[in-house]
Amino acid sequence: MDPLVLIPPSEGKASGGVGPPWRPATMAIDLDHQRLRVMAALRSAMRANVTARAKLLGVKGDALAAATAANRDIADAPTMPAIERFTGVLYGALDLASLPAAARRRAESMLVIPSGVFGLVVPSDPIPDHKLKMGVSLGGLGRLSSWWREPLTDTLRERCEGRQVWNLLPREHAAAVALVGVPQLRATFLEPNSAGDLVAVSHWNKLLKGALARHLVEHPSTGPAELAAWTHPSGFRLDPSLTTEQDGTTDLCFVRI
Repeated sequence: MDPLVLIPPSEGKASGGVGPPWRPATMAIDLDHQRLRVMAALRSAMRANVTARAKLLGVKGDALAAATAANRDIADAPTMPAIERFTGVLYGALDLASLPAAARRRAESMLVIPSGVFGLVVPSDPIPDHKLKMGVSLGGLGRLSSWWREPLTDTLRERCEGRQVWNLLPREHAAAVALVGVPQLRATFLEPNSAGDLVAVSHWNKLLKGALARHLVEHPSTGPAELAAWTHPSGFRLDPSLTTEQDGTTDLCFVRI
């Protein structure tokens, strides 16, 4: 069975779309009851004043105006596949559209994206433009990562059964997925600082994980042993001596060579 790869959504999103507005029963994973509640709370929050909306969405000026408009229209706006909607650096490195058809089909069952609005998303799911972080508190729902945790965890536990799980989520999205007891693989990218000490890469972390996700989609049988011989496109190699394991989670460290 192909592995399961958890990746975050992107802050950057393509606008517009040619698909019909979002409706229940149009996404691969059934969380429509929860999606409708979040969408309603989000539309309500867009009636707040500028200061409150800026605090919630984390943007201001023209970006705030655009995000507000997208969120207000979320139930009626055109849709496009999630893999086209998300435009951030991780998705640029993943570049699913350039892969062979067989790999693109595999990605449908391999890639799962936790979303503050839509819960769990797969690449072909039709979604409208929107802006909302998983870590914010929204209306009467509270912090979204906590509100989503039970339904996301229950759903993912079923999908994880018998599969190798790659958890490439940042802390904000990992907080919405409590896969305690489920064996997982995580990736950390390290490079030497001016003193020669290895430190975690932060600025390019999304790009690096996007390239790793692409490799996993192309080569679904890849595990830690196979990665030891793989050179990351940005010049990182797995250092098995730095691998750690705790409570079933294996942390793999890639070091720039």
